Amino acid sequence: MTPVTSPVRIQATDASDQPERTPQLEDLYRSFEHQLLVPLWTEIGELMPPSPSSRAVPHLWRWQRLRPAAARAGELIPVGRGGERRAMALANPGLGGQPFATPTLWAAIQYLNPNEDAPVHRHTQHAFRFVVEGEGVWTVVNGDPVAMRRGDFLPQAGWNWHGHHNRSGHAMAWIDGLDIPFQHYTGATFFEFGPDEVETREAPDRSRSERLWAHPGLRPLTRLRPTPSTPLLAYRWEYTDRALSEQLALEAEGEPVTVEPGHAAVRYTNPTTGGDVLTTLRCEFHRLAPDTGTAPRQEVGSSVFQVFDGTGEVTVGNTSWTVERGDLFVVPSWQPLVLATEDGLDLFRFTDAPIFERLHLDRSHQERPGA
Repeated sequence: MTPVTSPVRIQATDASDQPERTPQLEDLYRSFEHQLLVPLWTEIGELMPPSPSSRAVPHLWRWQRLRPAAARAGELIPVGRGGERRAMALANPGLGGQPFATPTLWAAIQYLNPNEDAPVHRHTQHAFRFVVEGEGVWTVVNGDPVAMRRGDFLPQAGWNWHGHHNRSGHAMAWIDGLDIPFQHYTGATFFEFGPDEVETREAPDRSRSERLWAHPGLRPLTRLRPTPSTPLLAYRWEYTDRALSEQLALEAEGEPVTVEPGHAAVRYTNPTTGGDVLTTLRCEFHRLAPDTGTAPRQEVGSSVFQVFDGTGEVTVGNTSWTVERGDLFVVPSWQPLVLATEDGLDLFRFTDAPIFERLHLDRSHQERPGA
């Protein structure tokens, strides 16, 4: 049997909650290292903190910097086999250079030049696209061409063939969200290449999935079985915008329909179940009316926000920023979040909440006004 070089290192200390440092204790710790054992009493503070302590830290990426960097990559980096996508992932500074926004969430800006194709592939990771600006790209999912326009949310469950093509004379950028870190950590990922080009150049205004599923409150009788993830491939901005506007209008009429005064919010849902659009990702849209501030809120699990429109002040833990259109920021697990705006603020949000809810590890706390 080949000897194993132990990566375990155990340091005896003089801390009040640790055993007395003696030669015998040092010998015991060296024995533990050789046998690949780690004593709980030296690690419990890190392994079992009194509240969640994520390695991820609050961080903000400015769209005014991301967009030019993506455009420069568009000049230098081809789209094709190898990188597959011209996508630049947000790397949280607390995660040691890994291309992860949080320990469970991937967020990236993807860029496609005029008349380019992003090759077809599929993977077990669940994904979505959210468009903060532009149009002209169609994503083709299992042969169904889906238009991408500003404000559109386009979910896509894992293991579905998909590629993109830009039919316009302008480059387009959008954000991708995936559960790559979660699946990477659990060792559950599969990936497969498809054709170099999408299977259709059609560019319909509405995809087949929308024609079948995008009718509020109506469900085809031929599709009554629930599906784990949504079969609807595009949630259009005009419906999201109307839903948020109507919430604020009803609130002004005295109806208690908002999550907080001046704070309207909607969740994108799977029309076959009413649950989350994807099994590991929750996606929402939030609108703050002018002169609105939210109460501090903490949640187990992490989230990424993108500013869709407006300006505001964001505070995550002890960190604050002034944000504007396109900016992206991270809220790590159990870090309190406060939003405020003078002129109005629209925010897209995605989180890993479904994972924690299925494991019954979800928890949240929101301060009451005046508390």
